[in-house]
Amino acid sequence: MGAADVVPGVSGGTIAFISGIYERLLNAIRSVNGIALKLLFLGRIKELWQHIDGTFLVVLFAGVGTSIIGLSKLILYLLANHPEILWSFFFGLIIASALLVSKSVKQWNAAVIVALIIGAGIAYWVTIAVPVETSNKLWFIFLSGAIAICAMILPGISGSFILLLLSKYEYIIRSLTELNFKVIIAFALGCITGLVSFSRVLHWLLKRYHDLAVALLMGFMLGSLNKVWPWKQVIEYYTDRHGNLKPIIETNVLPTQYLDLTGKEPELTACTALCITGFLAVYLIERLASRKQV
Repeated sequence: MGAADVVPGVSGGTIAFISGIYERLLNAIRSVNGIALKLLFLGRIKELWQHIDGTFLVVLFAGVGTSIIGLSKLILYLLANHPEILWSFFFGLIIASALLVSKSVKQWNAAVIVALIIGAGIAYWVTIAVPVETSNKLWFIFLSGAIAICAMILPGISGSFILLLLSKYEYIIRSLTELNFKVIIAFALGCITGLVSFSRVLHWLLKRYHDLAVALLMGFMLGSLNKVWPWKQVIEYYTDRHGNLKPIIETNVLPTQYLDLTGKEPELTACTALCITGFLAVYLIERLASRKQV
């Protein structure tokens, strides 16, 4: 989940869904409530730990945090130097994820199909939205964390890409690598606030309208494929506050057109291999998760 959350366009929620821990994650997060606070103040730590599924949360978020810190430099390097290969891996991963999620829908009907289309439309719109210049003040860092974490637990909508739209992706990654604790703490508090609040909404949707919610999440995944298509041509750039040129409008192109339009090799063989690897990785994760549940 941490590795996925680092990449703009890929959701850690997708990994949680295919690994079979998604609903457990939502249940654990929403259990941080008034009952948990009461147990804390009464000093009933063992009951509190069981109530919030503490071991699960600690192990999960320790893994996420370790991966984000450990892989952030590698991911930035790959995005800068080999984006086609990186996007190809996640393209295969997301396609396989969407197919697996579709199996969770118990009954397909018109309403479920509409939910799928709406989810795909929302995710597609997010992928073509234009980044904006924003403040680096702590209150906005807090708000960015709260918004991004909601996307991070939604399969198909990338919290990292939301940060990119808010012009905070590189700023947060740089703060992590440079151990800027003031920014890290503000961002983490925003994430906690957003996570505890939004998990309740998702749990309610999955409990009351399971098929509609799953179809919506599947739509998010399919719509996000527009962002992770490996071969892109930059149409327009913008200059950030540091004077650096950043792509603002991109269009997807065929690998056969990529060399002529960009002057770069499409690396079709490597990209195809990584796409298949990502696809198979999902089924391996799902197979392992199924054995654990049995």
